[in-house]
Amino acid sequence: MPQNEYIEEHIKRHGRRLDWEERKRKRAARSAHHASAVAQKMHGLKAKLLHAKRYSEKVQMKKTLKAHDERNVKRPDSGTVPEGALPTYLLDRENQRDAKALSTALKQKRKDKAAKYAVPLPKVRGIAEDEMFKVVRTGKSKTKAWKRMVTKATFVGESFTRKPVKMERFIRPMALRYKKANVTHPELKATFQLQIIGVKKNPQSPMYTQLGVLTKGTIIEVNVSELGMVTTGGKAVVAKYAQITNNPENDGCINAVLLV
Repeated sequence: MPQNEYIEEHIKRHGRRLDWEERKRKRAARSAHHASAVAQKMHGLKAKLLHAKRYSEKVQMKKTLKAHDERNVKRPDSGTVPEGALPTYLLDRENQRDAKALSTALKQKRKDKAAKYAVPLPKVRGIAEDEMFKVVRTGKSKTKAWKRMVTKATFVGESFTRKPVKMERFIRPMALRYKKANVTHPELKATFQLQIIGVKKNPQSPMYTQLGVLTKGTIIEVNVSELGMVTTGGKAVVAKYAQITNNPENDGCINAVLLV
């Protein structure tokens, strides 16, 4: 029988499925429909208890949203007591204070969300799995079809070691692997050939990010140490993000714009 934290132990040793994040996102998106279906079918005392629980959750959610909306609302401040006697005409007045309900973390989150879309290509065309992967048939009579060959350009790190052939699910061809990108600096209006360090985010899917697939709109990390860029504090900048602006599999090279 399994004992102790065997699930966590397995995740630590072997990792998760490649599409785990995508499945989790879809499950979360479906949860509202599932809850609705359960609420409609339930009756009797169980339904009363469920509705009471849902009602309290909704009230709490509304309170939280209201607190976040109250940014610069003027409210009476009963906490401060003025020193000395007040004139008669000021007795019925109350001091006011600004309700700063938005915390620094929330503001930072909003800034990050806004920065997400401040890229040269905010929208890209979706790519179907049939276009991204080619089915590779294996086995003596070619009946097994669990292997996939990536048909787009990819980036593979220096320390990458292929799995044994019988265990490798995704094949990334050597001819479509890239290590350098032609990066254009938007302010200098100059283009440099820089080394790719890694793939930060592929807008198509988290699985493609993990596989290092380079498609139009992908955010990559490039080595800018040769450009001699420095921060406001005077420290040298080693890496910066850039967005791919072309289709590498068609052009045979990667063109990107540096995100300054």
